[in-house]
Amino acid sequence: PRLQQAARAGERESVGVEIATMVEGDPETHGQFLAALHAAPMFLAGRERSKTNAIRLTQEGRLSMLELGRRYVERGLLDHANSFGMVRWDELDQLLVDPGSLAATIRQREAAYEELVVLEPPFVFEGEPPSPSTWPRRGGRPAAVARDGDVLQGMPGCPGVARGRARVVLDSYDPTGLEPGDVLVAPITDPSWTPLFVPAGAVIVDVGAPLSHAIIVSRELGIPCVVSVTDATRRLRDGALVEVNGDNGTVTVIES
Repeated sequence: PRLQQAARAGERESVGVEIATMVEGDPETHGQFLAALHAAPMFLAGRERSKTNAIRLTQEGRLSMLELGRRYVERGLLDHANSFGMVRWDELDQLLVDPGSLAATIRQREAAYEELVVLEPPFVFEGEPPSPSTWPRRGGRPAAVARDGDVLQGMPGCPGVARGRARVVLDSYDPTGLEPGDVLVAPITDPSWTPLFVPAGAVIVDVGAPLSHAIIVSRELGIPCVVSVTDATRRLRDGALVEVNGDNGTVTVIES
């Protein structure tokens, strides 16, 4: 990973110099470009540090609430230690003073959550989101398995081209079968997935955005990445030989 990162850093510096030279004739544009070029690494690092600190702070409060929830469960006031997650901010004082008064409300919200969690919300919508009553069940939509020669289109995450066996991993805590050089195929990633990126030759993710976790980690490690490949975890057969092109955001099935 260190060698990959060093190579990417060298490439970035080279391209920066090339573009700066191209706009040298326009002092205002040249100055703005150099300012942005120098500011980007600092602000991106600050963004990640802010997220890290927010997670740490949230965890401190979460541990206290989990202990409180555990005690309420022992007293028969809540069904689960993390049921406090169904309590709104303006109800916290009521929870502390009279937790039993919210028990029925919490159960209703947990039931509603269980109904929603098995549904698939729209990936994109315009205006008001459609009613959950119109959402299909997760995995309920047909997804044809990709065959030899099929090309799945996604969004470029990290440049480069790599071939390897697709390993569909649905749970970061159970990466069974993922070997060095394999292509990690995941539904979505967060920090718990980071160790799985290290041995992977490339990464494919069902959803993602320009500054999503999968893209950031792939760029740090210098491995090709394509995100927003809709239903990749359902369309790519585990063990299929695929080519991941992080330059144009495509995944080509070589051998299904």
